[in-house]
Amino acid sequence: MQNVLLVYCTCPDRAKAQELANSLVRDRLAACVSIGTPVTSVYAWQGEIQNEQEVPLLIKTSGDRYQELENAIRARHPYELPEIIAVPVQQGLPDYLKWVQQCASVDN
Repeated sequence: MQNVLLVYCTCPDRAKAQELANSLVRDRLAACVSIGTPVTSVYAWQGEIQNEQEVPLLIKTSGDRYQELENAIRARHPYELPEIIAVPVQQGLPDYLKWVQQCASVDN
């Protein structure tokens, strides 16, 4: 099985989502970033209930690049505490998983 992660992250708007996605793929920290349609996030922050529109990102990357990816998101993200959740891919089309590994490889 390939060492592939699906990383979920949200951005405050589409422009920031596009900017972040482009930089992650350009820097080979991700093979692909899917930008979703806006969602309403309801969460507690600093003692208050928040209702905010956010744009979700689904980032496909190699497990070997996770720490660099996290560092890049934190450095470029406008939130004090960005949502970054990584889930290991247990199964998938082998050729696709191989492509993700090749695109988001430390060696490339």
